[in-house]
Amino acid sequence: MAGAVAAQPRLSLQCDAIGPDTTTIRSLDWDRSRFDIEFGLRNGTTYNSFLVRGERTALIDTSHLKFESTWLPLLQEQIDPQAIDHLIVSHTEPDHSGLIGHLLDLNPEIEIVGSKVAIQFLDNQVHRPFKSRAVKSGEELDLGTNPASGVQHRFEFLSAPNLHWPDTIFSFDHGTGILYTCDAFGLHYCSEELFDADPGAIAPDFRFYYDCLMGPNARSVLQALKRMDALPPITTVAVGHGPLLRHHLGLWLGDYRDWSSDRSGGEAYAAVCYVSQYGFCDRLSQAIARGIGKAGAQVQLVDLRASDAQELSALIGEANAVVVPTWPASPDAELQASIGTLLAALKPKQWVGSYDAFGGDDEPIDTVASQLRGLGQKTAFEPLRIRQVPDGSDYQRCEEAGTDLGQLLTKEKTIAAMKALDGDLDKALGRLSGGLYVVTARQDTPEGSRSSAMVASWVSQASFDPPGLTVAVAKDRAIEALMQVGDRFVLNILREDNHQDLLRHFLKRFPPGADRFAGIATLEGAAAGGPVLGDALAFLGCRVMQRLEGPDHWIIYAEVEQGNVADTEASTAVHHRKVGNHY
Repeated sequence: MAGAVAAQPRLSLQCDAIGPDTTTIRSLDWDRSRFDIEFGLRNGTTYNSFLVRGERTALIDTSHLKFESTWLPLLQEQIDPQAIDHLIVSHTEPDHSGLIGHLLDLNPEIEIVGSKVAIQFLDNQVHRPFKSRAVKSGEELDLGTNPASGVQHRFEFLSAPNLHWPDTIFSFDHGTGILYTCDAFGLHYCSEELFDADPGAIAPDFRFYYDCLMGPNARSVLQALKRMDALPPITTVAVGHGPLLRHHLGLWLGDYRDWSSDRSGGEAYAAVCYVSQYGFCDRLSQAIARGIGKAGAQVQLVDLRASDAQELSALIGEANAVVVPTWPASPDAELQASIGTLLAALKPKQWVGSYDAFGGDDEPIDTVASQLRGLGQKTAFEPLRIRQVPDGSDYQRCEEAGTDLGQLLTKEKTIAAMKALDGDLDKALGRLSGGLYVVTARQDTPEGSRSSAMVASWVSQASFDPPGLTVAVAKDRAIEALMQVGDRFVLNILREDNHQDLLRHFLKRFPPGADRFAGIATLEGAAAGGPVLGDALAFLGCRVMQRLEGPDHWIIYAEVEQGNVADTEASTAVHHRKVGNHY
């Protein structure tokens, strides 16, 4: 019998005018379910590029390599590639630069415009000589006036490093008021809706995208917003992913400002270092940074390759914690100088951690960890060793290590908050009682498996038809990443006469990446979404439908898809608290 043929992913293109002399070519990737391995997508994504015609013509970004057979012919329908004078590269991540080499084949004389770091990255990416112009904040590219529309297309560039790569620039067209931001302000949301006509539909994906990619760079977000404030009125933010932002622009920019201000409100922060375009530094550092942010701590990603010595020294010296990757055993002179600056800037009593970059020729991680501890620093977590191409479990381990570090940084703040609640109010709030449950979740993908569990007591039925419930999940819980909209999980209901062993097991502190289910009897395959505990009274298989953000918890609303009771005579374990300001 012939084997089943795998379904081909749905790929399509959209070409529309978005302003005078300005066209977008959107590559719609309907079925993409993962991004950077560790980010689950529920609505696919798009890769947006733009064509602007004045007296001369500029193309802003290309597309993903998977669109080679369709994107290039559509571009040729719009314009002869040899008539394109400039290619503005917002940043060099492959989903936006995957077809640059193909464009150079069609037009070797095109001038590539980008940040200095982007031009350096492209040297190693396209493997051929090309005309280039490195730009920085305040510099301009004037395309001249389009004779048909009378609009002058004058681009002003804004440096926006770390949003979310170190080479990012924004481009503002003074003729149309359109700001091209590539990854910043984007979202992974695939639809033929060109603009943000329905903010309610895209808001959850907009927030999830921010939390995953932009939140760890909140300081850089605020710096970019300051530069944007100095521009003339912006009519549209032309993002690299998802619908373009036009109809509710104030809402989206306000959200970025508020979220980033909240993450940058104090002085204590962790500096998570990486070496751009080396091994898996970029993605691993983002996972660690995301974990730190989940604990309510501040974080700053620091590129050892792109940061100048003065900036690097300040960021490391002022940080309360520093996380460093393994670097090449024989680094180039510029990177070697940055490593020296890093080590010289370390201060006693800082928390330090290290992780494998898995770059193929790394300095041994134990050597790096030893150097970091040389000035008496405190160990934030055990070295994160990556022994294979990183998969989902490796990224989860990095995120959990980051959360542990974030909790160390916010410990005093957490204690102060616990003491601040009024005594009578605290005692009254503590009289709220709830059942005892263990929430479990597991996700299996081609890139690997991720699983987690937590004890819960803030659970309540929330709807009859369809049957639904809510569960409150603290923002720093590891399982939170597995409970996004569309994900499945299992609610295990503990029994009054036999719950102590399970409670003790799942309440203990697990090291990053530990198997939460080791030594626990589970009924594998009994429910979609996660393990069913063998000693549970009952279980409910659930699917996340909505997430409501609270100050320190996510309120998860889920529909119940399946369930069973092991003992109809037994009672549910109940949790009674004495105080209402901590578990």
